[in-house]
Amino acid sequence: MKGRFRHPLVAVAIALLLTLPFVLLFVTHGYHLDPASTPEDPGANIAPGMAVLVGGLAILGAAFLLAWGAETAEKDVPTAFAIAVLAVLAVAPEYAVDALYAWNAGAFEGTQQGADAANLAIANMTGANRILIGIGWSGIALFTIYRAKRSNDPAVTKRAGFLTDAVTIDRDISLEIGFLLVATAYAFFVPFGGGIGIFDTIILVGLYGLYIGIVIRGDVEEGGAHVGVPAYFQGYSKRRRIAVVLFLFIYSGLIIFEAVHPFALGLEELGTSLGVPPFFMIQWLAPLASESPELIVVAYLVNKARSTAGFNALISSKLNQWTLLIGTLALVYSIAAGHLGTLSFDQKQAAEIWITAAQSLFALAILTNFEISIREAVALLVLFVSQVIAEFVIIQTYADPTAVKLSLSILYAYTAVYILLGVGLFIKRQRSFRELINHTTSSVQNVLFRSY
Repeated sequence: MKGRFRHPLVAVAIALLLTLPFVLLFVTHGYHLDPASTPEDPGANIAPGMAVLVGGLAILGAAFLLAWGAETAEKDVPTAFAIAVLAVLAVAPEYAVDALYAWNAGAFEGTQQGADAANLAIANMTGANRILIGIGWSGIALFTIYRAKRSNDPAVTKRAGFLTDAVTIDRDISLEIGFLLVATAYAFFVPFGGGIGIFDTIILVGLYGLYIGIVIRGDVEEGGAHVGVPAYFQGYSKRRRIAVVLFLFIYSGLIIFEAVHPFALGLEELGTSLGVPPFFMIQWLAPLASESPELIVVAYLVNKARSTAGFNALISSKLNQWTLLIGTLALVYSIAAGHLGTLSFDQKQAAEIWITAAQSLFALAILTNFEISIREAVALLVLFVSQVIAEFVIIQTYADPTAVKLSLSILYAYTAVYILLGVGLFIKRQRSFRELINHTTSSVQNVLFRSY
């Protein structure tokens, strides 16, 4: 009996059960959080706390299903492609939230409501990107090193000295880092165009399309050491295995896509009751909720001593958010507006893009030697948290326009700090940077010219 409960399908059943309350409560009865219920809308009196609980459980269960699907798929497709699919599905809710604001901006083009929606789209996008690095990259690095104290994780290098232990990054991720560098360099120039336009869509979406075209032609790695659920499913025949992978991807993707909305709304309602400003919640609280599936998946991989795959997923997520997410905003805006247009934003959001690009530059400079130490992870975390707290204090203390001016000053100051640290690291690690570029170029050439 004891061995029966260790069967991999038991874990799958538990993960599915975690999603069941959401399916029954929200999909069947709706997930409106307006306290004024009506006979026609019986689900309108769902308490925010219940929405957070049920939505959070669904996200947790779906994240495990998604991770198992990606690991199982590694038997049939290149690992980088499987991780890229995982990354897109895990952050799909972020696309949905941003697309909603971009759509409203286009639908109400030329009005204050449209302008506000455009600013919210940028705020939500930049918030999600900064959370992914400030909390995601740094937090997972620290968790990986902490986890290595109790497990034999070959990706963790232990060194003598204060906070010098580091997580080694797979050198094959140089392709993603290289593409991220190009996207980051381009992002610095986006605000000078007065908004995000179709030209930006062509460049950024085209960049991601080129990346996917390269990784999908990569080799399928042999002999991946999987255990538990992925190992069990990889023992299926190819047809059954593909069917399982498709089910896990589609089901978990739909659950994550749907569950994050009530989860985020519930958090926003709870935040409002505590006096947190709505704009601040849309920039930070909602993206934190939408990024939670990705962080859960990566934590799961690290806990299995697959920290390399975990970091690959984080970097891949940053790449698709920094290209696809930005690039598709102008497309959604144009469809809603009925013509090709530009998603314009104010000076505050231009500064948000610059600080996000600067943070990305610093983070990529850290990875040029294919590792991230405790010191570097702490630096990313402290810079991110201190900036968010500083802005929150200003918003709570001062009224507009003083609050806006002070917020801009903070954003510009942190942007300068990120750029100075990033450029300094690139200069210090010139040799590693050249090796990174050479490795990226070699990876591209090996794939593109393999058949010639």
